[in-house]
Amino acid sequence: MSDPQPPHPVPRIPEQDPAAEGVLVALAVAGDRAAFGALVERYAGVARRVAWAILGNADDADDAAQDAMLSALVKLDQYDPRRPFGPWLLRIVANAATDRRRRRSVRRSEPLDVGFAAGGPRPDATAERRALGERLRQALAALSERRRAAVVLFDVEGYSHAEIAAILGIPEGTVRSEVFHGRRRLRALLGDWKEEA
Repeated sequence: MSDPQPPHPVPRIPEQDPAAEGVLVALAVAGDRAAFGALVERYAGVARRVAWAILGNADDADDAAQDAMLSALVKLDQYDPRRPFGPWLLRIVANAATDRRRRRSVRRSEPLDVGFAAGGPRPDATAERRALGERLRQALAALSERRRAAVVLFDVEGYSHAEIAAILGIPEGTVRSEVFHGRRRLRALLGDWKEEA
């Protein structure tokens, strides 16, 4: 059984301040661990969500994101400062998640729902949201790994087609095609949701 939801939402890095990020990257490349820590903090949420899009499991996604951050630290000297840092880092995350998916053994656990605590949302609203979430997870799982990652990066994370192409290591036209066909497949798979609800 899949996880109830992807890792906690964290806002995307504001693109208005690429200079500040550039300074952090330069400091990190020069060996400043605090600067690298700040970059990790900025990208932790999106890294987990990208890993989750590939793995479909929050615990595995956290592990893959952590592996990727360590790998990025080791590979920091290979980073090209003329290119954006985010897509470079998220490419490492996508690779780490793909590697983990290939290696992981079959193990599933179901976490205790925090909605069981008193004062939570109404049971009917929680049940409906959970049912929609499960239907969406099933629909996303029906997509290929690359198509699912492209849709999540575009529609959830708000990355451009060019950025996704850099993250996934595929041509931009292929990203456009994956997003288009992924959305169309999701609409078909979820088309009956309103009639059921």
